[in-house]
Amino acid sequence: MHEPSKLHYAAAKRILHYLQGTKKLGIKYTKEKDSKLIGYTDSDWAGSIDDRKSTFGQVFCLGTKIISWSSKKQRTIALSSAEAEYIAATDAACEAIWLRRILSDMEHKEEGPTVIYCDNMSAIAMSKNSVFHGRTKHIELRHHFIRDLVQNGEIQLEFVNTKEQLADIITKAVAADKFSQFQEIMKITN
Repeated sequence: MHEPSKLHYAAAKRILHYLQGTKKLGIKYTKEKDSKLIGYTDSDWAGSIDDRKSTFGQVFCLGTKIISWSSKKQRTIALSSAEAEYIAATDAACEAIWLRRILSDMEHKEEGPTVIYCDNMSAIAMSKNSVFHGRTKHIELRHHFIRDLVQNGEIQLEFVNTKEQLADIITKAVAADKFSQFQEIMKITN
């Protein structure tokens, strides 16, 4: 706000163009049997040109219906793409636990772990193995919360190919065909 540049102006203009082009879109919800909570998490690495912090996104679906999504800048600077993805996965796991509690209050108890899809094998390995290697010592302790959730069977982090990563739509610019594909999957229609 104090020193806007041409890049900031271009980003703001892009957002306004996007909003203008999508103001008639909405999410279509239809009745569905046996819907299970699943999540997608993704992060760019050092995407902010101002402070080199990563942006992460998460998308949660109940069956095929999208029910929760967010995109935020991470609070800490990640030293690698695996660390950025690991931090994003931990935040997604916290959201999943919150959603599981809400669903339980609504008498829709989730059986088994909530699957969260991540497109980084190193982040998945870090979540499963508390002694993965010495290169994770610098990661803040609060980000290791996901390890307990995986060990307790509440969360299951699984690999998804980046071509099928729904959270991409809210973490980075995607090609028009991929954007349309994700819109269709998330039931975003006119």
